[in-house]
Amino acid sequence: MMTELAEQPVPAGVRLGLAYWNQEFQRIHSPVLRYGFAVVSVAIALGVAFAFQHYQFRDVELPVLTLAIAVTTWYAGAGPSVLAVLLSSASFDYFFTEPLYSLSISTRDLPYFLIFVAWAAIVASFSAVRRRIEDNLRQARDKLQVEVEQRRHREDEIRKLNQELGKRAAELEASNKELESFAYSVSHDLRAPLRHMVGYSELLQKQASSLLDDKSQRFIRTILDSAKKMGNLIDDLLAFSRIGRAETRATKVDLEQLVKDVVAEIGQDTRRRNIAWKIGTLPVCYGDRSMLKLVVVNLVSNATKFTRMRKPAEIEIGCVDRDEEVEVFVRDNGAGFDMQYVDKLFGVFQRLHLAEQFEGTGIGLATVQRIVHRHGGKVWAEGAVDQGATFTFSLPKARAAGERTAIAP
Repeated sequence: MMTELAEQPVPAGVRLGLAYWNQEFQRIHSPVLRYGFAVVSVAIALGVAFAFQHYQFRDVELPVLTLAIAVTTWYAGAGPSVLAVLLSSASFDYFFTEPLYSLSISTRDLPYFLIFVAWAAIVASFSAVRRRIEDNLRQARDKLQVEVEQRRHREDEIRKLNQELGKRAAELEASNKELESFAYSVSHDLRAPLRHMVGYSELLQKQASSLLDDKSQRFIRTILDSAKKMGNLIDDLLAFSRIGRAETRATKVDLEQLVKDVVAEIGQDTRRRNIAWKIGTLPVCYGDRSMLKLVVVNLVSNATKFTRMRKPAEIEIGCVDRDEEVEVFVRDNGAGFDMQYVDKLFGVFQRLHLAEQFEGTGIGLATVQRIVHRHGGKVWAEGAVDQGATFTFSLPKARAAGERTAIAP
């Protein structure tokens, strides 16, 4: 039991208290006790010197009195050490130098006496310096022990926080996977009844068109249009869910070539429009090419869609090179948006324009955000109503050229 208690770590406060009282006991603080200690030390040393002299030991008074001075300096401080030097010098002169029992010093013994005084002063000074150094070292050691204890305590807290964070991250990941699986299942299960709705509506339109008036025909067309719109929503929701489960294959991606390929594909559908394309120099980045292509397709498609009323439409694609990442932007002179609703842009099924004005399901920008976040970047938007918009996303730069990495052109 005592061994286990001894092995337990001592708290920092207890260590500070022990160190303080250890220092208190090693130094006398009362002035009366300090100077009394000097007198007693010299008296004891003088008695020891007389005892050695009685037993015919020669020349022992000098080291004994010097030891008394050293002890006084160590435990009582500088002032009592001066008193100890004076008392030792007077005692040495009175009892041990010729003429005995007199404070006068003969010319023959004067060098011997001066050597004793000098030696006593040197011992006192060295003792004071050593005491001061030891006090400083002790304080530094105690402070270091406290800092080590505090650091160990902080490390324990950080370790606990990391464990809790890892647990919460695992729970969040499990919840996200469960939510994505639920969304996928729901979307997949909705396909069958939706197909039935579309199929039977089309059959009704074909077989009973002659029996229905214009109003009923309009109702059927509305049902078909809504069903098709719902089908598009389900398809986009499934694609959005697949992105969360898909494995990222990171390679070097030539962004400039990727953007040119996307513009060429979209240009086939917009060849009758007057669009002024401006594509700047884009670097090589690091990521999944298929996912990054989906990002560019969504942003460029939005730019072409929201510039439909502009003649000419202006779409610029460029980048800003940072230290550790690259920022790619898509700027247009289209319909723009109100910045007070910018937080809604990247939400699922969030739209800032009427469906009658611009088609879409409201999942494209949410898909962009999810892909960019999976690549360790971020995405943001700036714009104004009827003054165009700028969408920017950041990506990490490619790895060092010397690494063996598959290149996706």
